[in-house]
Amino acid sequence: MTSDDTPAPFLFEDGRNSWHTATADRFAVVIDACRYFQVAREAMLKAEKRIMLVGWDFDARIKLRGGPLEPGEPETVGEFILWLVERTPGLEVYLLRWDMGAIKSLFRGRTIVTLLRWMKHPRIHTKLDGKHPTGASHHQKIVVIDDKFTFCGGIDMTSDRWDDRDHADGNPLRVRPNGTPHPPWHDATSAMSGPITTEFGNLVRHRWALAGGKPIEPVTGGADCWPDSLEPDFADVRVAIARTHPLMPDVEEVREIEQLYLDMIACAQRRIYAESQYFASRKIAEAIAARLREPNGPEIVLINPLTANGWLEPIAMDTARARLFETLRRLDVHKRFRIYHPFTAGGEAIYVHAKVMIVDEHMLRVGSSNMNNRSLRLDTECDVAVDLRADRDDPRCARIGAIQHSLVAEHLGVDPELVANRIAETGSLIETIESLRGEGRSLRPYEIPDLSGVETWLADNEILDPEGPGEMFEGLSKRGLFRRARAWRSDRKQRRSRHLHR
Repeated sequence: MTSDDTPAPFLFEDGRNSWHTATADRFAVVIDACRYFQVAREAMLKAEKRIMLVGWDFDARIKLRGGPLEPGEPETVGEFILWLVERTPGLEVYLLRWDMGAIKSLFRGRTIVTLLRWMKHPRIHTKLDGKHPTGASHHQKIVVIDDKFTFCGGIDMTSDRWDDRDHADGNPLRVRPNGTPHPPWHDATSAMSGPITTEFGNLVRHRWALAGGKPIEPVTGGADCWPDSLEPDFADVRVAIARTHPLMPDVEEVREIEQLYLDMIACAQRRIYAESQYFASRKIAEAIAARLREPNGPEIVLINPLTANGWLEPIAMDTARARLFETLRRLDVHKRFRIYHPFTAGGEAIYVHAKVMIVDEHMLRVGSSNMNNRSLRLDTECDVAVDLRADRDDPRCARIGAIQHSLVAEHLGVDPELVANRIAETGSLIETIESLRGEGRSLRPYEIPDLSGVETWLADNEILDPEGPGEMFEGLSKRGLFRRARAWRSDRKQRRSRHLHR
């Protein structure tokens, strides 16, 4: 709602901050990979015509646990797919994954053997997606079943992802296929059925063709594949699809995701709650800065991992985060911006891989995109969003609030009802978190690390997180987190020089 209680205009605008908007007759947010792997298996068991799997990574060795197995049904996803197509005459499977990720996965156990068995099967089709600029990746995580059911979010069917919402220390199920434990992991995706899935079918078929695959016709017929154990969060809700696609010689650039982030930040009135693997985008930081300058702007809470994953990411992402946070901290005179990290009861950092944004308990967004330049300009991404601001009495808004409360409660290790009641009492998400967080399983505030000269230089010049394919090889003088400050100083110097020489 707007401040004068008049209905807020529908935020999504196809061709600007969304690709297509359509109705989902059922829509659910699925938290953490334990639940996702379970309901994904349930949905695929119902498939009659086609399963299309799109991902950044795919590990055939992981187990899709949850519920009793059918006679002869294997647990590992690679064997499960082979079993499915043999069990269901006419079922076809299409698997599209990032080409560089696939090369690395060939050396995982028996992956090469499973891949060869897939390639020999006439109804299993695999394609490596190399349709992206140098240094970019295919980062979408989508499953479309019978053109009637879709998953879209941040969870890949790969190793190191499985965890449940307890994030218990030493959970014996939180292991890699080789049996070694991996750190606790927090993630999210969405599930939907209805007309919106037609759009996803078109999206995946188009991406398949771009990657060099033969054209795929839409499904006729098909089954209702909604998982039996998954309770929908919404019924008959409009859902927007937003994408990122980098500019290429034969492909138009798409920045819907970037614009949707900026629009959601701009329309917030009370609070923004977000989870992201990274916080390194200058554009998003500038949008936040504009809201922090307002005397009555919204609170903004961001949940990040303690440090980025991998060996390159901490240099690029963590250093950029520190520089942006310090800048925003100085602008945050009203103390409305916080970054927190979740920890287990034993004090181990929980890795945040989820990409979620909730605005005023009236807007919800789940997807594959992070708050970094790669997700906004360079990699291929896909998010979904729901806007219920037009009617503040819409009972579905309460469900968005409940999803937010459950996420905050999960990170704090408390009951969601306690979070909901404390927010109702205080009117403040930050005050609620501060009053409930403590030792052990909880949230801890972000602390700016000491930055070496090399790390600072890398972040300031965005060496490892360019804003688009054109910047991969752009001169350093034109790049960087603080390019606008440099341009402003240069312009001021030129104006001063002209004044002195008059």
